[in-house]
Amino acid sequence: MREIVLDTETTGFDPFSGDRIVEIGAVELLNHMPTGETFHVYINPQRSMPHEAFGVHGIGPDLLEPPQPPGPGQVILKDKPLFAEVGQAFLDFVGESQMVIHNASFDMKFLNAELGWMNLPQLPMEQAIDTLAMARKRYPGSPATLDALCRRFSIDNSNRTLHGALLDSEILADVYLELIGGRQPDFGLSSGSSGGPSAVDLNWRPSPRPTPLPSRLTAEEKVAHEEFVAKLGEDALWASISE
Repeated sequence: MREIVLDTETTGFDPFSGDRIVEIGAVELLNHMPTGETFHVYINPQRSMPHEAFGVHGIGPDLLEPPQPPGPGQVILKDKPLFAEVGQAFLDFVGESQMVIHNASFDMKFLNAELGWMNLPQLPMEQAIDTLAMARKRYPGSPATLDALCRRFSIDNSNRTLHGALLDSEILADVYLELIGGRQPDFGLSSGSSGGPSAVDLNWRPSPRPTPLPSRLTAEEKVAHEEFVAKLGEDALWASISE
């Protein structure tokens, strides 16, 4: 089973008010394990970066015409590709795989807006798994931000001083694996009866075996046990269990 854990960084909150994607980061999981394959690109938004957005991800504040030489780690977007130049490559990387996204409605809104402006196919919401919704369902009333979930699961996010799409995707992959049961989530957690092959049932419990395993007790051991229980008397607990 192939899944894509992804994150985007943007210039703001609403693509239909002029905001654009400036970074996409995604990591590939195969059977819930990272493969090392990633998709990462910075994108020229063809507009300046608001200071509010710069405070979130550190990309900016004005990366199209920077007023001064960039500081350490600062990314200049004016020489980066437009979304129109990378949109098809992104779709090819995702394919038909499930996308694991924290607050999926936000990222999907921006991705589909950018894809729509290119007349490329839209990504259906059914293709996205929202880890924010999963965390709120599993831990109602508790903080469900990515940082809060890292603290809950003891995931090291010390490098996350600012948001970054690829780093956040790598961290989210670890959070997602914890939300579905850790590094070995397939012991009954996957359910194909509702929601597709990667649907997760957080209330799963083991059911009785349809056919009990055969006893490994030999006839001699059974006779010896019965003789031992008989010596304990009629009031012995083992006597009632044996019956």
